Amino acid sequence: MSAHRALSLYRRTQNSSEDLRVEKHAPLVRKIAYHMMSRLPASVDVDDLIQVGLIGLMEAARNFDPDAGVQFETFASQRIRGAMLDELRNADWLPRQARRNMREIERATVQLEQVLGRAALESEIAQKMNLPLTEYQDMLGDARGHQLLHYEDFEQDGDNDQLDQYAADTHNNPAQVLTDAHFRDQLIAGIALLPEREKLLMALYYDEELNLKEIGAVLGVSESRVCQLHSQAIARLRGKLKDWLG
Repeated sequence: MSAHRALSLYRRTQNSSEDLRVEKHAPLVRKIAYHMMSRLPASVDVDDLIQVGLIGLMEAARNFDPDAGVQFETFASQRIRGAMLDELRNADWLPRQARRNMREIERATVQLEQVLGRAALESEIAQKMNLPLTEYQDMLGDARGHQLLHYEDFEQDGDNDQLDQYAADTHNNPAQVLTDAHFRDQLIAGIALLPEREKLLMALYYDEELNLKEIGAVLGVSESRVCQLHSQAIARLRGKLKDWLG
């Protein structure tokens, strides 16, 4: 998004109720940006997300209809996230090698936990994959951005772009799967079987909406370790939900 367009949008919101909405909800942009960062490669600059998020906020203020029956914060949050995802459309969402590594981790985790009848330790998964523990943990860290559900889980021809679909709000997407009662029951059951620290991490991130730094402070670990634990938890859950993911 060009600076000229940003300035133009900003000027349109000046001296109006729109300007007040922008000023009041500016902190929402930072909150969404930092929350989104754990889903993105480390190469993504949070300041870039904040910049485009502010553009989304200004557009939301300009287009908001108070009579539509929707709270402005809800409306703005959607526009802010959409602006950020639109900006990321052409970015390297997650390197192919990292995706391949996570698929291998998922397979190894499923196989081990079926045999063990419990959540496998990281050291056990690393051994299963014939990797030193440190290399395995680095692999988890490199997979920052790996999500519970991917749009490619639902593609028919493999040509669809995950970010394009999400930003366009198409009908065949993971959000619909999450509304399925059976899927949600299986997901809840899967979370209940996570190791306690991973279970707490998921609650802090998805329920409390804390960012990585805040979660690290609660757990007493570094942000990079939070990323590793999050990737590990996602691998466990995707393994348990494999019947839904194809």
